[in-house]
Amino acid sequence: MAVSGGKRKTLVGSVISGKMEKTVVVVIERLKKHPLYGKYIKRRVKYMVHDEKGVAKPGDKVTIVETRPLSKRKRWRIKEVLEKSR
Repeated sequence: MAVSGGKRKTLVGSVISGKMEKTVVVVIERLKKHPLYGKYIKRRVKYMVHDEKGVAKPGDKVTIVETRPLSKRKRWRIKEVLEKSR
């Protein structure tokens, strides 16, 4: 039995590359606590994100939302641009 509905994941990150057509690379940084030593370690993940209108430029802060597979590595699309780069 298939489960229908449900919320899509949203993440906030920075655009680091916009050299492709309709695609940008967004980096998501988070802090993860080391299991033994308790020190916080920066972890980052890069996502290929669909940008239909080409609104996001490198340095912009964006909200991305999960979507159906659009290509081999694209499973996210831009929801909104929160902050423009200078």
